[in-house]
Amino acid sequence: MKLYIKHMVSIRCTMFVRSELQKMGFFNCNVKLGEVFCTDSLSSIQLEHLKGVLHEAGLEVLDDKKSILIERIKNVVVEMVHYLDELPKTKFSSYLSEKLNYDYTYLSNLFSETEGRTLEHFVLHHKIEKIKELIMYDEMNLTEIAFKMHYSSVAHLSNQFKKITGQTPSSFKSMHERFRKNLEDV
Repeated sequence: MKLYIKHMVSIRCTMFVRSELQKMGFFNCNVKLGEVFCTDSLSSIQLEHLKGVLHEAGLEVLDDKKSILIERIKNVVVEMVHYLDELPKTKFSSYLSEKLNYDYTYLSNLFSETEGRTLEHFVLHHKIEKIKELIMYDEMNLTEIAFKMHYSSVAHLSNQFKKITGQTPSSFKSMHERFRKNLEDV
């Protein structure tokens, strides 16, 4: 049995879903961002129970193919930007196409049509949130962050950061209260 779950964008989400499945007696499940694969099937009553528990936690089991594919796109972006130690060396379009086995143009058009914004815009916003995180950790300077996030220069990173947030990375760093968005809100 395979389930696709909306808003499942963090390690904590996967731990929560795994825990809920184990409470229901399902111990042979592979749980990763946005996806659950169990060797056993859930009965309709168990599935409804799981849907209710997940709904209370802000998660949602997806049933239609378009929604599932959109969620898979989002999860690949989140995993790539926030959880990989290093961004892929290939173009994002190639990386996404390879991960999902679909033509990038199709994925991009579907995403724009469904989400009301471009896939590139979505990726950019996630990169900015990751940059905020790296600035807040204060373990890297802007040159190192620009290199890690595959920007051609600090100036390019700074321009995009200001365009999205309205402030420069330096002014963000100097703020006493710095805010980041939840990944499911990006």
